[in-house]
Amino acid sequence: MVTKSRKSELSREIRRHASVYVLLIIPLVYYITFKYVPIFNGQIAFKDYMALDGVLGSRWIGLEHFRTFIQSYYFAELLRNTLMYSFGKLIFSLPLAILLAITIYESKRRRLSRTVQTLAYLPHFLSWVIMYGILLALLAPGDGVVNDIIKAFGGKPRAFLTSVETFPWIVIFSDAWKEMGWSAIIFIAALMGIDPALFEAAMVEGATSWQRVRYITLPSIRPVIVIVVLLRLGTILDAGFNQIFMLYSTPVLSVADIIDTWVYRQGLLEFQFGLATAVGLFKGAIGMLLILFTNRIVKRLGGSSLY
Repeated sequence: MVTKSRKSELSREIRRHASVYVLLIIPLVYYITFKYVPIFNGQIAFKDYMALDGVLGSRWIGLEHFRTFIQSYYFAELLRNTLMYSFGKLIFSLPLAILLAITIYESKRRRLSRTVQTLAYLPHFLSWVIMYGILLALLAPGDGVVNDIIKAFGGKPRAFLTSVETFPWIVIFSDAWKEMGWSAIIFIAALMGIDPALFEAAMVEGATSWQRVRYITLPSIRPVIVIVVLLRLGTILDAGFNQIFMLYSTPVLSVADIIDTWVYRQGLLEFQFGLATAVGLFKGAIGMLLILFTNRIVKRLGGSSLY
């Protein structure tokens, strides 16, 4: 009787929320088609893949592709550059996104905050092709806006986009500029969930704006910050292929070449699909280990975690 009662209750709940389940079909189909089905082709990483033989017909070679990548002359350089850009973007972009979210939330001028919010979101919807054009107009050595200002003050123009000293900073800060507004959305949503009574009580006690941010705002959104950091660590070896591919050139290859650009050249241009797949699995394994390790540390420290 209990089982029948539970089944009937479950069927009533499904019928009641039928529209939600219908909407759920769309992301399920997407993830099954583009995320889970391709897992079958992951075995290419362990095979000498030949297109004519297919995935199942290709010869097994074990971990040969992984050894080729790790023993490559460029491995240390690729790993260094990838981690440099990934951690650089995390260190600079995340605090800026939190600061922007708090500023918009604390602003008493609604029209101004909406305007700033819209302007901050806008770069996210521009492709890196357009962003490259904007950066070129700003930083070009001949007639770029920045170099025009430098020359006006008697300085010498610099080729920012082809200098190994300035290129990494351009990558990191241009990414922060493009994604800061979009990343702030989740923090603004978290701020909206804070009980206003906490701020009112703090104001009655004479707390300053900075004290309210320090002792109420930041501790309240700390669980969200931890989760965002953990999720970012899962993709720490994805340094932004589209951005680097658009910005890098031969003079800065030593500081610009990352794992994804190397995989592009080896996998698509050299048709080494097995090697490219092996590197993809390598990146996924490292990301998974980082998430598990960091999540365990956070749990031991008593903070919020993914599970």
